[in-house]
Amino acid sequence: MSVGRLIASRTAMFCCDLQDKFRPSIRHFPAILSNANRMLQSAKLLDIPLVVTEQYPKGLGSTCSELDIGHCSINCPKTKFSMVVPEVKAYLEEKGTRKSIVLFGIEAHVCVQQTAIDLLTLGYDVHVIVDATSSRTDTDRVFAFQRMRQAGVFLTTSESMILTLAGGSDHPKFRDLQRIIKTEAEDTKLLSFPTL
Repeated sequence: MSVGRLIASRTAMFCCDLQDKFRPSIRHFPAILSNANRMLQSAKLLDIPLVVTEQYPKGLGSTCSELDIGHCSINCPKTKFSMVVPEVKAYLEEKGTRKSIVLFGIEAHVCVQQTAIDLLTLGYDVHVIVDATSSRTDTDRVFAFQRMRQAGVFLTTSESMILTLAGGSDHPKFRDLQRIIKTEAEDTKLLSFPTL
């Protein structure tokens, strides 16, 4: 049984479909973007490979401009809901030492959930960043988190994940990471749902 232990050198980060066209309809979108940016900055500092997807970008546009994805290893357009499309699967196989995936984005109950289940099926440990993941409704969001937890996904927050990947204050990039988390994560109203 996996306990979800993370080692930065064996981890990849997945940013799922954080596109501008979704801005008006996704719950807590500004906070989700802010917390996603914390994860993206941390991936860059820790040299963690970043996989980005965009759902039907021809119609839904590109990743939000306020997200720095310039360091991504792969940016893949898709029409399938899961991020585990052939290009991403091939990339993961090429990076065979990566055993843990840190996943965040939208929508929790569709693309994120299907990605998580596909990754679990392939044998990866999956960690979903709950304060950087949302849906159009809070009901879909909360039940997606419950469904993913039932399937074996580890649910955590952006700050917890950043400090877990650092491993300790002796990490050479700890001061830079500390600057990222110095400002409290944006509230995405998860504490309104005691069932989590």
